[in-house]
Amino acid sequence: MQPSLVWEGSLWQQGIHWVAGVDEVGRGSLAGPVVAAAVILPVGMDPAELGGVRDSKQLRPQQRTRLAERIRQVALAVAIGSASAAEIDQINIRQATVLAMQRALAQLGQVEHILLDGLPLAELGSWQTALVKGDQISLSIAAASIVAKVWRDTLMQNWDRQYPGYGWGTNVGYGTRQHRQALQDLGLTPQHRCSFVHLAELKAN
Repeated sequence: MQPSLVWEGSLWQQGIHWVAGVDEVGRGSLAGPVVAAAVILPVGMDPAELGGVRDSKQLRPQQRTRLAERIRQVALAVAIGSASAAEIDQINIRQATVLAMQRALAQLGQVEHILLDGLPLAELGSWQTALVKGDQISLSIAAASIVAKVWRDTLMQNWDRQYPGYGWGTNVGYGTRQHRQALQDLGLTPQHRCSFVHLAELKAN
């Protein structure tokens, strides 16, 4: 499915111009932060300017990297927020995801409405529209999903050199067989979510 500007267009017609698409990545990872991106697209833009933008999971890494650069060229504003593994362990993944989104939105300054992937989050205020599978139907949300994914993957690939053996260059912190074996052989790093690793071990036993 190709995302469109239907939801953004409806808001633009109401005089609401600063519409931020918001999405996150990394909720299920055993290591690294949860990352959110917020993207504001220009009012009345031609969606063809972001041709190929769709749910980041449907794209190859090279496509995501190219499109992330294009999004930054076209968008009025792009922001990234994250919550660390330590914060996830301290406040739980849901609250950490909200925190990452709040941090991204705070960087944008003026935001009149949020288009959010998934279910509503009361902590983000009343001026939001939550769209199930939003990254498949809203161009702003799809753009945010790509920006967040590229940013987080790059971070995890850089950390792969600092913490070799866990395979973060390819699994970007998710619980692959290689990653789980490395946890047994090498132990935890400061970037691991202890609560997630513990749950993964319980499920494996």
